[in-house]
Amino acid sequence: MKKKIFAAAMAAMMALTACGGSAAPATTAAPAASAAGQESKGEAPASAAETKAEAADKAGGAADKAAETKAAAEDKKDLREINVVLDWYPNAIHTFIYTAIERGYYAEEGLDVKVRFPANETDGITLVAAGKAELGVYYQHDAVQAVANQKVGVKSIGAICQAPLNVIVSMKDKNVNSPKDFVGKTVGYGGTVLSEALVRSMMKNVGEDPESVNLLNVGFDLMSSMTTGQVDATIGCLVNHEIPQMEEEGFEVSWFPLTDYGVPNFYEVCFLANTRMIDAEPEVLAGFLRASKKGFDDFKADPDATLKILLDNQSAENFPLSPTVEEKSAATLLPLMETADAPFLSQSEEVWQNTIDWMFDEGMIERKPEISEVMAELKY
Repeated sequence: MKKKIFAAAMAAMMALTACGGSAAPATTAAPAASAAGQESKGEAPASAAETKAEAADKAGGAADKAAETKAAAEDKKDLREINVVLDWYPNAIHTFIYTAIERGYYAEEGLDVKVRFPANETDGITLVAAGKAELGVYYQHDAVQAVANQKVGVKSIGAICQAPLNVIVSMKDKNVNSPKDFVGKTVGYGGTVLSEALVRSMMKNVGEDPESVNLLNVGFDLMSSMTTGQVDATIGCLVNHEIPQMEEEGFEVSWFPLTDYGVPNFYEVCFLANTRMIDAEPEVLAGFLRASKKGFDDFKADPDATLKILLDNQSAENFPLSPTVEEKSAATLLPLMETADAPFLSQSEEVWQNTIDWMFDEGMIERKPEISEVMAELKY
């Protein structure tokens, strides 16, 4: 579920294309029956007039249904299509989106929301920047980097998670309980500059030499690299997914958050929009956020029912979901997606500025962008 650095992808983003879909009509048939020569206890066979009346009723019902279907199709044609590219395949953090679709909250705002799965790791930002999708679910650090280094025209319009989900994970018997325990050890990561900067920052925070840890690029094999003993710990696993997944598979794990060791709080994922759309259609984006908030309120009020909607929409062939893992994930996510001080989708200049300052100090960005370059405040 982890991100990759995307500088090369940004250079080619304008060549990316979007996709579409189609639906097939359904048909119905009614059985015929004859009452000729039949009699039952105290009942007379149906008269021709009665049979004709029943047929008329059925025909009328079919006509009404056809009219309703046509009206619904016409209503849908009037909706503004919004393509949302996910950061990964559907999982618990996306529950509110599927709930808002299923329960008609987006339609109430005049929107026909289409969820798109990323074909490439960077689609959540590159398709949005290229105008091939209206919204993307993507990572705060990557958004800052794209704006600062490539001057990409995207901004966050809402924070989906108010705190990091990325954690340091190890098998319990490795006794890796803080960055001090990295000394002389091997830490697996996905090959990103961000992960390297996070480890380096934590090591400096506890007074240890960042060169004393061996970083090993294991790509997407974060969990298996731990369970096979290839590495002593990893950075890049998510507390809401990999932790319950490994526990369900019978592994005993230890983990600790990055923010305990000098990394400033950051938004794990945000909704990114193209700056042109923010300027031209702010009311459309505001409607999307309002409906998303309703979906989240339902998720918070009834996780079981809304997770059922998510599971019905999972990508089983690409990323099958375990109901028990997603239940644990939801329990972890809900207090992080909205806090007492930060309502769902809210974002603060302070968090953005702290992230920008930290990234500049770690050499990840060439300049410090203005807050207005990376974050948009919409009234909704």
